[in-house]
Amino acid sequence: MVSWLDRTVAACCQPLGRNVGLSSGEDGVLGGEDYPLLWYRDLEKHSCGEFSFAVVQANQVCEDYGHVEPGREGTFVGVYDGHGGHDASRFACDNLSRHLIMLAQEKGTIDEEVLNNAFAATEDGFLSIVKREFHILDPAIASTGCCCLVGVIWKRTLYVANLGDCRAVLGHTGRFNRIFAEQLTNDHNARIKEVRDELRALHPDDPNIVSCVGRTWRVKGIIKVTRAIGDVSLKKPEFAHRAMEPFRRPVVRADPSVCSRNLQPCDRFVIFASDGLWDLLSNEEAVQIVHTYPRQGIARRLVLSALNVAARARKLKYDDLMNYDKGVRRAFHDDITVVVIFIDHEMLNDELTVPGMSVRGFVDTHRPSDFNIEQEVATESELTETEPTETEPTETEPTETEPTETEPTETELTETV
Repeated sequence: MVSWLDRTVAACCQPLGRNVGLSSGEDGVLGGEDYPLLWYRDLEKHSCGEFSFAVVQANQVCEDYGHVEPGREGTFVGVYDGHGGHDASRFACDNLSRHLIMLAQEKGTIDEEVLNNAFAATEDGFLSIVKREFHILDPAIASTGCCCLVGVIWKRTLYVANLGDCRAVLGHTGRFNRIFAEQLTNDHNARIKEVRDELRALHPDDPNIVSCVGRTWRVKGIIKVTRAIGDVSLKKPEFAHRAMEPFRRPVVRADPSVCSRNLQPCDRFVIFASDGLWDLLSNEEAVQIVHTYPRQGIARRLVLSALNVAARARKLKYDDLMNYDKGVRRAFHDDITVVVIFIDHEMLNDELTVPGMSVRGFVDTHRPSDFNIEQEVATESELTETEPTETEPTETEPTETEPTETEPTETELTETV
């Protein structure tokens, strides 16, 4: 006779396909191969395992950008979820990893300070572009911003930093090989009471710092997230909306929440995703899917599972939702970016024999990864005496040419906020 405990464990460990509406059939076959708004890389290698990557577009011009940099010594993951346009998310995708690598090379290591400084450098770079273009070319650029989520695996340590409501969720195993979901990031979103309380404490003289607009909590009645790159109109009074009440200090912040975790044998994978996924799937649902199904195409499976949920919420069939084009699709779901990083512990002490290939969402051409920290330091020490040049690297700016509409060209966890 099966005990109550056995039945409970079995129920917790069964696949969630029928609960979250997986797009694949009972045989586990994936779909979406001919779906033009879906881009994916089903399985690639990184420094200590494999990764799967997928993006689906909903906006007329995709505002999500994703980036995986699998170097010899470690792995960088970036998810950038734009709002008010794609300028800030594209800029962050082009520049944040570059700043992090440069700062890490100068210091000879990666730590929480390096991540904080890389975010600050990216924010400063975008601010300089806003200052230059606001009065001459495009005042709307002051209203564009992006949520940023960065993960770095370096020397058996996972570092995670975020602004906004993109989320990193760890899947780790316990007794009976049961999988557990552990959220590694804090959502900086006004829907959360603690976040609203923090805002009110920071702005005691502003009774309207956060308000409920149409059942949605928003900062100054405008934006849901409380931390982001960009959104200069909510940080600098001189770029503020004319209809806004005056403010004396930034109402949106750009200092990330940063955490680090020594990877343990029970840690299996990390899901990095924009809020478009987490609006439709819970942490537990997403982790159970990754744990249950093969690695090949698992990011695509998560995206298609989320689209099934979106269709059912509007009483549509999945195939009917697929008939809606970009732009119109935004009424059903957001742009969604998903990167699943698998951690193979036997590889954590190894280095890739050749650099991995840098991969960006909706970009089919790859280049060798720039993730090279300690080797770069060693190379510099071997150079013959040469006068250093004074040329500083420049920010990669958004170009004036618009991109195509489908191409967005039980362990200790320490946290600092």
